Amino acid sequence: MQEIKKILLKVEYIDWRRSQVKEERISSVGLDKLVNVIKRYSELDEKSLLEMVDHIPVQVFRKGAVLIEQGSVPKQCFFILEGCARKFSVDVEGKEVTSDFFTENQSITIFSESENFESPYSVVCLEDSIMIVGELDEQDSELEKYPEFESIVLKMMQFGMGELQDTFASFIRMTPEERVKYMMGKRPELFTRVPQHQLASYLGLTPESLSRIKGRLGQGHLKVVD
Repeated sequence: MQEIKKILLKVEYIDWRRSQVKEERISSVGLDKLVNVIKRYSELDEKSLLEMVDHIPVQVFRKGAVLIEQGSVPKQCFFILEGCARKFSVDVEGKEVTSDFFTENQSITIFSESENFESPYSVVCLEDSIMIVGELDEQDSELEKYPEFESIVLKMMQFGMGELQDTFASFIRMTPEERVKYMMGKRPELFTRVPQHQLASYLGLTPESLSRIKGRLGQGHLKVVD
């Protein structure tokens, strides 16, 4: 019995150590990506940039992690350095309706209309993800502490909102097949990174219709993940 316990403890330690090594590797990758992202929106010199990056909170989220829950008051906003997340709502009949997907270099913010505003959406990670995390109730104090970060945050959010508005405006006037073609050109990574029924919901289609349209477009080989 003692030998079995020793073996089990050793296995548990190995699993824990593997997890730690993976976390360290992902964190390192996340910091490298963070530096590269900030450089896109800032002209700070290398020294100032690295000093600021040290104070930016970066977290690792596992697949399935709930970032925002429908009906709750949003407390955080996010910027994806690596990974994928889905925004969706559940209607009164219990049906899930996907309204957006977020991938690298996109921000996730549910804008509140009041202090106790309840989010009409949930946001869940579809992959292991690395994100910048901001506390909404501490945002002003953080920006006061690092004023150069304010313009960077605004540029990130403006870019994301511009992309969202363009996509929404395009979807309104498109046929189902045109929406699929548009997304294949605009965000082809979604066709291999998200489940087909979720992508179909986002496009306003059934999974069967999406499969048929992909076939007609000669893209039937694009297998969306299960």
